[in-house]
Amino acid sequence: MPLRIVMAKVGLDGHDRGVKVVARALRDAGFEVIYTGLRQTPEMVVDAALQEDAQVIGLSLHSGAHMTLIPAVVEELQKKKAEDIMVFAGGIIPEEDITELKKIGVAEIFPPGSPLQDIVDFLRGIGGFRGVLDAVTLAAIARMTKHDAVEAATFFAAEGAAPSRLDVPL
Repeated sequence: MPLRIVMAKVGLDGHDRGVKVVARALRDAGFEVIYTGLRQTPEMVVDAALQEDAQVIGLSLHSGAHMTLIPAVVEELQKKKAEDIMVFAGGIIPEEDITELKKIGVAEIFPPGSPLQDIVDFLRGIGGFRGVLDAVTLAAIARMTKHDAVEAATFFAAEGAAPSRLDVPL
């Protein structure tokens, strides 16, 4: 079964061309994509993900409010006990903010100009390992080891085991 991905524009950002292009690319790659539209609140995005039984939330921000809105989505997921829903984002986000967002659990950030195939490959990497590791575990491993979630998933897939069955110091 393909990953279900809720794509959203949070806040007052009215630029939706990029998110629509990404949503279409993900749909064409075989993912189930639900686009919530413009001007969503963090609560609306999380509620949509829960109602749609999504495993992933993709956020697009170009407004400069990424350090407020993305953490608000992550906090809303925690508040609703839905930390198993992975969050990734794209848009105009400075490198130093990317580091901070990953520390709070955002799995990946795709800056402007990122090839669509990179986003597809990232999600295929995560989706292919959902039976072994969930996205939250991959994000936690990535934070602890300073690697990205795809590298963590690739490592565990190569080992053929979940972390609890490996003798790997984390």
